[in-house]
Amino acid sequence: MSAAEEGGRRQEAAVTTTGEGGEEERREERSLVAGLVDRAKGFVAEKIAQIPKPDATLDRVSFKGVSRECITLHSYVDVTNPYSHRIPICELTYTFKSGGKAIASGTMADPGWIAASGETKLELPVKVPYDFIVSLIKDVGGDWDIDYVLEVGITVDLPVVGSFTIPLATEGEMNLPTFRDLLF
Repeated sequence: MSAAEEGGRRQEAAVTTTGEGGEEERREERSLVAGLVDRAKGFVAEKIAQIPKPDATLDRVSFKGVSRECITLHSYVDVTNPYSHRIPICELTYTFKSGGKAIASGTMADPGWIAASGETKLELPVKVPYDFIVSLIKDVGGDWDIDYVLEVGITVDLPVVGSFTIPLATEGEMNLPTFRDLLF
């Protein structure tokens, strides 16, 4: 082997070694950056978790009225705002269940605002069509009540946090009105 060929091989070996070492350094840098990004995510998540958020409670469901199309039930949602400025409510979604079946569901788009540093009471009307009432006859039985679950989601938009949904649920028994209740 000539001296020129041997020198060329040494240069190739040096380039290869430098290339592998450079790759290892890049891996270490990526690992370091990934670790810093994970720490930053954890820090931000912790700070956002500590930000006070609106809270809500849900009242029991009660009978409101009867029409040709449906029976109207209602409940009240009390939403408390910890901030000194009002907060927009993007939407309010609900699902009324009985006997393990979804009887009625719906969405109230843009139901208003949560008052600044206070409490806002929202009425939630639930319209139950008569064809679902027939399926509830088994549950009504002899005690003339309906066992129910009402699930509600209130989506609000906070300036720093963004949109988030407050999940609520209540369950209980609702006594159905008798004919006497409807006539008088």
